[in-house]
Amino acid sequence: MAFELPDLPYAHDALASKGMSQETLEYHHDIHHKAYVDNGNKLIDGTEWADKSLEEIIKGTYDANAVAQSGIFNNASQHWNHTQFWEMMGPGSDAMPGELESRLKDAFGSVEKFKEDFSAAGAGQFGSGWAWLVVDGDGSLKVTKTENGVNPVCFGQTALLGCDVWEHSYYIDFRNKRPAYLSNFLENLVNWDNVAERLSKA
Repeated sequence: MAFELPDLPYAHDALASKGMSQETLEYHHDIHHKAYVDNGNKLIDGTEWADKSLEEIIKGTYDANAVAQSGIFNNASQHWNHTQFWEMMGPGSDAMPGELESRLKDAFGSVEKFKEDFSAAGAGQFGSGWAWLVVDGDGSLKVTKTENGVNPVCFGQTALLGCDVWEHSYYIDFRNKRPAYLSNFLENLVNWDNVAERLSKA
């Protein structure tokens, strides 16, 4: 099926007071994400992947033994990653639902320890990539990091929260201060209701 660029779940300026500017979202969503959609559609046209779901394309084209992934994988995975990313943020309440808070405490010892681990994963990802909170195959919660466009779908994990640490995600607002961007993401941008909903379905 053809890739389609989703609308943002909020206005381009909805996150500005929380540290992600209108300019960042215009560049990131309208240009970067759209490029993954357009390039992905060109690459799958006329191939065996043209009628497959996004998840099937990601699983089918990921090569665990390769450092550089194929163009189809890169564009499909980044389309999936960004679609989740927009939903994982929001302009609403910063309150964390109780069930999610309890699970984070059970898994990491405290919510603050989870945030420390998540921030460390994102800051420690060399070059471009993502930081994730996932439900692993055994049902446990884990913080992971992936290079470039690789994501939890590749490993049979359920993504609860992901943060884009490619420079285009933060350079306009934070310049080269990736740790500050990650801290702001966790404290001000995350839609914890969305994370909790993902957990309830995992």
